[in-house]
Amino acid sequence: MTITDAPAPDLDRVVAGFVHCLRRGGLPVPIGQSVRFREALDVLGVGSGIDVYWAGRATLVSRPEEIAMYDAMFLTFFHHNTSGLTIRFDDIVETEVMAADEDDGDDSGDSDDSDDDQPVLRWSAADVLRDKDFADFTPAELEEAHRVMAKMRLHPARQRSRRREVSRTGDRLDLRRTVRAAMRSGGEPIAVARTRRGERTRRVVLLLDVSGSMEAYARVLIRFAHAAVVGRGRVEAFALGTRLTRMTRQLGSHDVDEAVAEAAQEVVDWSGGTRLGEALGHFNNEWGVRGMSRGSIVVILSDGWDRGDPEEMAEEMARLKRTAHRVVWVNPLKAGPGYEPTARGMAAALPHVDEFIEGHSLRSLETLAETIS
Repeated sequence: MTITDAPAPDLDRVVAGFVHCLRRGGLPVPIGQSVRFREALDVLGVGSGIDVYWAGRATLVSRPEEIAMYDAMFLTFFHHNTSGLTIRFDDIVETEVMAADEDDGDDSGDSDDSDDDQPVLRWSAADVLRDKDFADFTPAELEEAHRVMAKMRLHPARQRSRRREVSRTGDRLDLRRTVRAAMRSGGEPIAVARTRRGERTRRVVLLLDVSGSMEAYARVLIRFAHAAVVGRGRVEAFALGTRLTRMTRQLGSHDVDEAVAEAAQEVVDWSGGTRLGEALGHFNNEWGVRGMSRGSIVVILSDGWDRGDPEEMAEEMARLKRTAHRVVWVNPLKAGPGYEPTARGMAAALPHVDEFIEGHSLRSLETLAETIS
């Protein structure tokens, strides 16, 4: 890696621009690390791109899992010449951009000896975006996130069913099956049939806040809801706003764009106000009492901003808690530094929540899938 002949770059601008690029990519870089990176460039100079790379990696990367993101942002920033520091990567660095769902190939093929010492920076676009806030996504990054979420599948926890199934080690004698088998052997009960209680997956109910304050996240989270509905499992999806709207049928289409369009058309209060307590009361009265929430995992995806009465919110959350197996609240704002659940709706609901997790990134949705399972 060499630097082409060019006027001496402004190192302060290089450092500031590169650190800004890392932060936009989701890598937290304190001011102290930025200063050390600047001091390292003073010592090493910028005559070699390798020196610039390792200076940044040694001073700006704190954890091993941040290396892939750093590599991607390094290539992106300097390759597009936004810094005034022009680096030719093709001389020494081979970059492979692999899709998130592809496995590493076999590199056993013949190669020149000169290529053996070349560092290969492998990174996945999904890995780079995994920790980035949905609100900061570009249209291209949203498309990548949509592709990742389309492949997500929920595997809810299982529960004991009232139905019984045949089992050699069952806890109850199946007299009818035993007698039928005995009739085929001259009346002698050679084999004793037994049964046990079967198992089935728990129902998952997704309640997605589609109010104006959630617009940047709802457009992404509805894709997650679609992937959950079309996957194998018992999943119901509702939209929460000034009213409650069931979206399960609309999201059942395997064509994700068609499904999302139909769901958005069905939800007439999209990007409107929020009355979470009232909408939850509607769910409890119309669906919960019919058994939909009984023994289910109920997931509320909302920032907790509510224009309704907080006492109503607390009462309806308590009702939901009494029937549901678990109540999970996914709040995109929880990832913010120094976040406190001070919103009236969120504060009223929190005592009745089993799990309170983030919902601003792909990684947080992976955590949600693990929580449900």
